[in-house]
Amino acid sequence: MPIFKKIKTQVPVEKGWLSSQKPEAKLSIDLYETDDNLVIQSTIAGVKADDLNIAVENGMLSIRGSRKKPEESSSLQKKYLYQECYWGAFSKKIILPEEVDPSQVQATIKEGVLTISIPKVKRKEKRKIEIIEKD
Repeated sequence: MPIFKKIKTQVPVEKGWLSSQKPEAKLSIDLYETDDNLVIQSTIAGVKADDLNIAVENGMLSIRGSRKKPEESSSLQKKYLYQECYWGAFSKKIILPEEVDPSQVQATIKEGVLTISIPKVKRKEKRKIEIIEKD
């Protein structure tokens, strides 16, 4: 009797509107805020900056990318015991909870973690309007 059971996990995918589009995995993220910024973080090990497309438009952040499977020798015979890594296209759309300044967005990748910092728009505090009486 084998010690290991073969387990195949399903990665959630989002199908495109057109049947010709390939399905994409949903990117997992953390979103938090500081006094000045909205910050999004995601683990994207194995993804290069050139393989990412990040945009902010109409109050929504969009992250699209692709994780390429490492090239291996085709002469190797493989028999997977676990196959959980996702290789291929992924995306995430996030409705931003506050008004932001899209021109100041910064994105960095460090040790396989993508961090996107989006400055919040600061509105001036309410002020009392002085009323002038005219005769």
